[in-house]
Amino acid sequence: MKNEINPETGPHDVVLDQWISCAPFEKLVGIEIIEADHGRSCLTMPFVYQLAQGQGVAHGGAIVTLADTAVAMAIKSLLAPDSRFGTISLNAEFLGPVIKGVLTARAEVSVLENRQMQGDAEVTDEKGKPVMRFSAVFKLGREVTVSTDKGVGT
Repeated sequence: MKNEINPETGPHDVVLDQWISCAPFEKLVGIEIIEADHGRSCLTMPFVYQLAQGQGVAHGGAIVTLADTAVAMAIKSLLAPDSRFGTISLNAEFLGPVIKGVLTARAEVSVLENRQMQGDAEVTDEKGKPVMRFSAVFKLGREVTVSTDKGVGT
């Protein structure tokens, strides 16, 4: 019983369509990857009813998910497929409420020391108004190398 797989609580076998693609949770919230290349990315997410908090505005956690995923996709654009990495810290500064429309996150990453990468993102509303500034540090697995021919130095 100890090592059995529970179809609801896992562990789950997750297989992505390709290296730069949305994971199940990202698909659930409606994230779409517009572009991810050379350490930069652009992603969108519609503000739908299910992403609202109790006062009818977009839930901060949903917006953070969009920004964090944008940084992750920018990182993936510099790494070989199946490279291991994960968020180790993040900061979000909310600039205004979102009550409708499609959110856009644009991210850019840079290489730090000790197998870490810094990512910064800005999330805008459908009118292009900034609604959140986001930054995060990701740790790369020991075996991971960053491509130096894609516009971001190591």
